[in-house]
Amino acid sequence: MQPISYRCATYEDIKQLSDLKIASYSEFEKRLPEDGWATLNASLHDDNKLKEVLSISRAFVGEIDGCIVGMAFLVSNGNPTNIYPADWSYIRMIGVHPDFRGQGIGKKLTCMCIDNARENGEKIIGLHTSEVMDAARHIYESLGFNVYKEIDRIFGVRYWLYKMNL
Repeated sequence: MQPISYRCATYEDIKQLSDLKIASYSEFEKRLPEDGWATLNASLHDDNKLKEVLSISRAFVGEIDGCIVGMAFLVSNGNPTNIYPADWSYIRMIGVHPDFRGQGIGKKLTCMCIDNARENGEKIIGLHTSEVMDAARHIYESLGFNVYKEIDRIFGVRYWLYKMNL
């Protein structure tokens, strides 16, 4: 196993983050309905959405030899969406390159988000995940996230909003 280093991402990382986003979420092509995959795939290739999330978050990455192999974005409270209330911080786009899964990268990045939220005085941290993300749900639940509620389907599959009080 190669050594993994962790750091905060910057705008100079956009190309690697974009490539990682595509690599880490492309596995869902076979697990989503065709129209759901078409919508997700278009989103994966839209760097404007990535730049928007990066502009309102603190991004953490794991890298090996200068190559980003994992990412997670922590958005502070005050950035509500149709999923997250204004008083919640939340984690977005946790992704690990398929070649580097099973090394604890996703869990480490999620913990970095939780720790940073606590350090910044956040009271609640949330995330959402789907029925096709079994490994991710297991990690979140093992860290103390609990299902808050089921939310509207996204990409044609069931999704849940998870919450952790900090």
